[in-house]
Amino acid sequence: MSKIGFIGLGVMGQPMAANLIAAGHTLFLRTRRTVPEALVKAGGIACASGKEVAEKSDIVILMAPDTPDVEDILFGKAGVSEGLAKGKIVVDMSSISPIATKEFAQKIKALGADYLDAPVSGGEVGAKAASLTIMVGGSEEAFATVKPIFEKLGKNITLVGGNGDGQTTKVANQIIVALNIEAVAEALVFASKAGADPARVRQALMGGFAASRILEVHGERMVKRTFDPGFRIELHQKDLNLALQGAKALGVSLPNTASAQQLFSACVAHGGKAWDHSAMVRALEIMADHEVGKKSA
Repeated sequence: MSKIGFIGLGVMGQPMAANLIAAGHTLFLRTRRTVPEALVKAGGIACASGKEVAEKSDIVILMAPDTPDVEDILFGKAGVSEGLAKGKIVVDMSSISPIATKEFAQKIKALGADYLDAPVSGGEVGAKAASLTIMVGGSEEAFATVKPIFEKLGKNITLVGGNGDGQTTKVANQIIVALNIEAVAEALVFASKAGADPARVRQALMGGFAASRILEVHGERMVKRTFDPGFRIELHQKDLNLALQGAKALGVSLPNTASAQQLFSACVAHGGKAWDHSAMVRALEIMADHEVGKKSA
């Protein structure tokens, strides 16, 4: 069993850490607030700093909200970089900038350690069920070392390429997810305002070519009005910002990604930054003056 550091114990990180403890690994834990008591009772060991986590661990996993958070965890005062030694591996499972990821990897490798960027898809449900999709960038050697740990967290685990390629894949994933949410939301708003039962429309579509995981899970959220996250709109906005910034640098046009971002912004303007990203439908409902499932006047 491995000695694993885990920093970032939020909605995703806590169940991921719990799965690793349940698998028999020794976990050294650190988070912004207090380490959850449930993880300590299960055998996790709370640490006072990222440096301490790195000193006690062979592999250090990060699960933070954004690029500046990862940078601070790695290189801030008493950060992970201060506790690294040759042969250790840093695994960033956050969703952050591919460009910054390449810079972070270079700095960590200069200290004699290795680096994998391994963002995930699957949300809180996937984190709890250990069924996450894991997109990895880094060396084949480091990937081979960490893969048995990944297998306790997810099902679809792919080494995409070098450092930064995992994050690039996650950005592409978030583009697809956002545009699928938008498509499902448009369809259900249209069907509902036309007088059809959106629950039955969704059920019918699940048997055809329009079927998707988004229609299955988030379509149900839209119909049942269950917008507690899940995956917060503000976090999906962060990911689409990475997509649009990258597109600008590459000279690529992403018109529908930009439109999806505007719909998220409309939700935020109505107090929805912490809504689940399926609540994008609310922006369309405002424009249609109609809520999915309500009878049209």
